[in-house]
Amino acid sequence: MAGISEYMVDLLGTEQYAFSWEELTAEVPKTEAALKNELARLVKKKEIVNLRAGFYIIIPPRYRSYGKLPVELYIERLFAHLKKPYYLAFYSAATFHGASHQQIQQDYLITKVPNMPDVIKGPIHLKVFAASTWPKKNIVQKKSDAGYFKISSPALTAADLIHYQTKVGGLNRVFTTLEELTETITPNDMQDLLDWYPHVSTIQRLGYLLEQINVGHEGIQHISQYLRQHRHFPVLLSPKKGQKAGSTGNSWKVDVNVKIESDL
Repeated sequence: MAGISEYMVDLLGTEQYAFSWEELTAEVPKTEAALKNELARLVKKKEIVNLRAGFYIIIPPRYRSYGKLPVELYIERLFAHLKKPYYLAFYSAATFHGASHQQIQQDYLITKVPNMPDVIKGPIHLKVFAASTWPKKNIVQKKSDAGYFKISSPALTAADLIHYQTKVGGLNRVFTTLEELTETITPNDMQDLLDWYPHVSTIQRLGYLLEQINVGHEGIQHISQYLRQHRHFPVLLSPKKGQKAGSTGNSWKVDVNVKIESDL
């Protein structure tokens, strides 16, 4: 009788790196007890990882020394299993857009509220954030060996980094990534973002930072026009509890309360 190992070989033959308990029981005709025993043995041998209850990823020999897979090989299957929307975000998305200066030890993603716990299994760490307003645009598909997966566009990646700056390493780390991302933010991408993005204060900060990086960037004109049409007030460049924005001295109404230093 064929077992889980043979089933995994078949999956890998078609570049599938994950399976659920329901899929397994439908394909491998063994008792529940026998399947659970075999799964436990494969987990112990580090050939699979029980990433979430009822969801497993396969670790082929070429990745076994790392103990994990590249996130793009299983993230689509994981969130289909969870029945939740998602997109890779922050530094994870920036890497796929060519901003590779930052070395990341975890993968970042955003899902829709309600939030879910981070996924941590050995060296696998998925840092999960939740958005109350789900993007109407600016989620793009990338192709991996295992199929398509979703990431934020360069403009949304920039906005998310600025909006969550205090939770993803601070403004200077964010600024270094923005410098690399700027080259990939197109006018259409920026306009798509401005069509739906709900946080005006983040757009103000984005305009200010883009101007510091590339004063002639086409996206600046789109942001300037957006702010002329939307009521906005002075904001701190880097939000700090108990501190309010004062005089700004710039057209973005951004109070520059921190010194920006790039690692590039």
